[in-house]
Amino acid sequence: MLNIEEIYDKFKLNAAYTFTTIDGDYPETRIAHFLTYDQEGLYFQTMKVKPFYKQLKGTSKLAVCSLVADFSPSVHNEDGFSIFPPGFFIKVSGDVKEISYDTIIEKAKNNERFLPLVNDIDRYPTMTTFVLYNFKGEVFDYDFEMKNRGHKVLRERFSFGNFKYIKSGFTISNKCISCGKCAKACTFKAIEKNQATNKYDIISNRCDECGSCYIICPVNAIIAKNNMTEEERYLSAKKLSINNK
Repeated sequence: MLNIEEIYDKFKLNAAYTFTTIDGDYPETRIAHFLTYDQEGLYFQTMKVKPFYKQLKGTSKLAVCSLVADFSPSVHNEDGFSIFPPGFFIKVSGDVKEISYDTIIEKAKNNERFLPLVNDIDRYPTMTTFVLYNFKGEVFDYDFEMKNRGHKVLRERFSFGNFKYIKSGFTISNKCISCGKCAKACTFKAIEKNQATNKYDIISNRCDECGSCYIICPVNAIIAKNNMTEEERYLSAKKLSINNK
């Protein structure tokens, strides 16, 4: 699992990222960036006169996402589907708290990475510091055209502090009858036959949770995160069968 330095370094591959807070009944976004890290979390700053500050203080919750990819113009294949160059995004969501100026001063005495935070507070009197100290996240590495490997995605989930995360991907229960329909339906190359059990397994870090295997399984052996109704499953499976003819 990624440590705090590795998480910070993943974000730093992009100059700025989307910070999302809760403002009443709606989410609010803005572009910002993490300034540094230590074993207490990821640090960023804002000004006390901004709505961003009010939202952080009001909910103590934050989500951040950054995309690292080749930002070439969008192109489409002969079927009209978008062709995305390989890349990855990293996302985190969790709890934040405000850090006092005196605490940042003390940190800067032993860690020069905190000096820019001190300098910014000295320059702008309303500036203050927050730390994302308790969070979960994921790195979603994608290569949809499979230019560099034989499968489309590679996912890694992680957590920091006391946060827990749910393992990525669907699972196959012991109801599996080894018909292989799920593996044929999976375009992400995430399902393989287990030679020891003669049943099928899902490789969790390759699974996009698209649901194609879930709806095609004749014995409902696929365990999804959010189950569809039987009618929804039937109609979706019907569409998949028509599209694959």
